[in-house]
Amino acid sequence: MSDDEYEPPRREEFEHDPVSHAEVRAGMTVGELADEYGRAGIGAAAVHEAVEIYAEMLDPDVTCFLSLAGAMVPTGMRRIVSDLIRAGYVDALVTTGANLTHDSIEAIGGKHHHGREHGEGSLREHDETLRDEEVDRIYNVYLPQEHFALFESHLRSEVFPPLAEDGVVSIERLTRELGRANADANDREGVAEDAGVAAAAYECDVPVYCPAIQDSVLGLQAWMYSQTSAFSLDALADMTPLTDLAYEADRAGCLLVGGGVPKNFTLQTMLVTPGAYDYAVQITMDPEATGGLSGATLDEARSWGKLEKDARNATVVGDATVLLPLVVAAARERVEG
Repeated sequence: MSDDEYEPPRREEFEHDPVSHAEVRAGMTVGELADEYGRAGIGAAAVHEAVEIYAEMLDPDVTCFLSLAGAMVPTGMRRIVSDLIRAGYVDALVTTGANLTHDSIEAIGGKHHHGREHGEGSLREHDETLRDEEVDRIYNVYLPQEHFALFESHLRSEVFPPLAEDGVVSIERLTRELGRANADANDREGVAEDAGVAAAAYECDVPVYCPAIQDSVLGLQAWMYSQTSAFSLDALADMTPLTDLAYEADRAGCLLVGGGVPKNFTLQTMLVTPGAYDYAVQITMDPEATGGLSGATLDEARSWGKLEKDARNATVVGDATVLLPLVVAAARERVEG
């Protein structure tokens, strides 16, 4: 049979949309690079789709939830988050006690430092040396332990006492007080580094929820302070205002950076509202085949009713310290021109 006589089978799934070839050149913007990703396949196509969806989420009429897990603050992503808050692109932040701990350390004058994931000898010898030198390691980032002592003093002198006057308070009330104290200390001490995430949230009246606060130095210090004062935390008190925010949203979107408790806490909010998320973007390195929450796809979340059936969603697999700046910069370039 000649080519002229060939008729392809009836195709319902296939569409004529040829893969092109990305062009890169000197001087191009991040947004232009993301557009070029749209010509390609695999991860590049996923990044392009994530940028498109996140740019739509930044519409003022969309209520935006930001979920932040992993070591994002100590690895240098802190300013990206605080800038998003100050620009009005975050209506609620759900994060870990660890990120708030490291955010506060930077706010009051401490610094994280470039390090190595291993030394000249074995990995164990490397970490034993760091232990002797009183330096904590987060992959290739170092943090001298004296910064934790500074943080603990900050909590006991400026954060916990005002809360103890009210006795039992919500976790969001604690994070708000933390933001206020961080901003005050940052300004008073003339710290060169930005006051950070909690401070930006306090200044912009953005609630910060920390559902697993016990799993952090911040949580440990809160527990220790509660042993000798009237101060304590009500873990359920945050559920009402968070649910109200979701319930009252005309349209809702979530940017999920990493997995863990913040991711599920953000998604499950929609289980007790009539609606669900209209937009969702997640950045994760976890595989879905393990059945774990961190790697679960957003399509799986749709089956639970956490996303609308027609929601726009994208999952980008990779290192969030590489992908978060790219997605945010490209989306903001589209929105802000």
